[in-house]
Amino acid sequence: MPVPHHLQRHPQRYTLRALAALLRYPDAQLRAHLPELIAAIDDEAVLPAARRAELRALAADIGRLAMEAEARYVETFDRGRSTSLHLFEHVHGDSRDRGPAMLDLVQTYAQAGLYLAPEELPDHLCVVLEFASTQPPKLARAFLAEMAHILQAIFSALRARGNPYASVIAAVLELAGEKVQAVAFDPDVPMDDSWAEPEAFAGCSTHGQSRPGEAQPIHIVRKTPTQGVPA
Repeated sequence: MPVPHHLQRHPQRYTLRALAALLRYPDAQLRAHLPELIAAIDDEAVLPAARRAELRALAADIGRLAMEAEARYVETFDRGRSTSLHLFEHVHGDSRDRGPAMLDLVQTYAQAGLYLAPEELPDHLCVVLEFASTQPPKLARAFLAEMAHILQAIFSALRARGNPYASVIAAVLELAGEKVQAVAFDPDVPMDDSWAEPEAFAGCSTHGQSRPGEAQPIHIVRKTPTQGVPA
């Protein structure tokens, strides 16, 4: 995401960008830049020393594991909703509300003079952090704080697995001025269960559906105001 030169720099700018990079797929290119990312975090020193030590340990772990780190990343972030880095996945799921929310977020970025690359989705945490890094400190802090409840849930799911990426989410919460704490989160449905099929059907998920001839349940969900990533 290109950043206009006129945008104000602030003390957390490079830390936010380094955290965004640490949450990207750990391919060889990213692994080659790990020392620079950790140096940027240490130079700004806006995170507690203990958190910076955790991030250094994560970077060392990624560099040491190499290909295994890539497999762990996919298992962590691409297979299950509870740890997804797509924030609207936690708010809207697969509902029709997700599309308009994405468009609103794209407009928020555009109003600040930032435009996404074709492969980037606006609700991905890496993109969110890069956007926050371009904003003045107060606005960046408030922007991240609005999604704190989502970040707390992701942090909690990662911590429950003993996953070292929890330290990155905790760092984001600290930059948002939030207390890092474990909260309740919805566990992932095992993939084998979510794709189980009645005998008469094949090739599609039937989670929550009934077999032919059975009564189809109607689910009524109370609609409450959504909090999280601002429109």
